[in-house]
Amino acid sequence: MNTRAKLVSLAELPAIVEKLKKQGKKIVTTNGAFDILHVGHKRALEESKSLGDVLIVGVNSDSSVKQYKSDLRPIIPEDDRAEVLAGLACVDFVTIFTETDPKNFLDLVKPDIHTKSGDYKEEELKETSTVLQNGGEVVIIPFIEGKSTTNIIDRILKVYG
Repeated sequence: MNTRAKLVSLAELPAIVEKLKKQGKKIVTTNGAFDILHVGHKRALEESKSLGDVLIVGVNSDSSVKQYKSDLRPIIPEDDRAEVLAGLACVDFVTIFTETDPKNFLDLVKPDIHTKSGDYKEEELKETSTVLQNGGEVVIIPFIEGKSTTNIIDRILKVYG
């Protein structure tokens, strides 16, 4: 599938997911800003994909990233972030959502597994109740120390600041 075909709207997701589930596919979701894509993102996405047949990534819109991170973020615009993610072999579909949390995205997909990378605990995630209510499970992908967008920004500032 070409990269652009992997970019779908939230409105398109229910029909896509219904078709995949009828084929017996195990659906995995994850979400985040994915601002300045790095090896930590890549490894977490590959591990997420290994848990099922189809990986659907929800990307926070620019406006939602500004709300939960900073007015200075994201560095990379939402359409660019989504397209770069769609270019990864392990990613099957990418959608952009405007809320600060992915509950609507997760209600539309009703994934079998939802992953989150980092130092989170399942019981602390906003996503957990939605995923569990829809019959799915949450899997925490271990954080890779030193591999973060913040670290990249800090290094750029140190070198070029």
